[in-house]
Amino acid sequence: MSSYSQIYDAIGGAEVIRDVVARFYPKVQEHPLLAPLFPEDINPVMEKQYLFLTQFLGGPSLYSDEYGHPMMRARHLPFEITPERAEAWLSCMAAALAETEIPVPFQKLVIERLSGPANHFVNSDRS
Repeated sequence: MSSYSQIYDAIGGAEVIRDVVARFYPKVQEHPLLAPLFPEDINPVMEKQYLFLTQFLGGPSLYSDEYGHPMMRARHLPFEITPERAEAWLSCMAAALAETEIPVPFQKLVIERLSGPANHFVNSDRS
């Protein structure tokens, strides 16, 4: 699996990514380490996540078309991202993926692909 587009297509494309995002954010909002980082109105964040995941997993460049280059590390700098928060984010995403029909090998691949960026966003070692 060397191409992101294969992941996007293999997991079911836009409809499945929307489903993952819809399952993911309630978990984030309930997580004690993550909830404080997100606004009360989560809908704009969910839409950006949909656009980003679509592009990141090889679908259309929706995020860049709307917002320019993702520059995700820079966009996350205003927030205190600790190793624990990165792990919590990945855990919520893994739980959301597990609730879908995405085959387990592709769930693992998505988490593997997201682990690099999630850990790259870490900007604080404060627990």
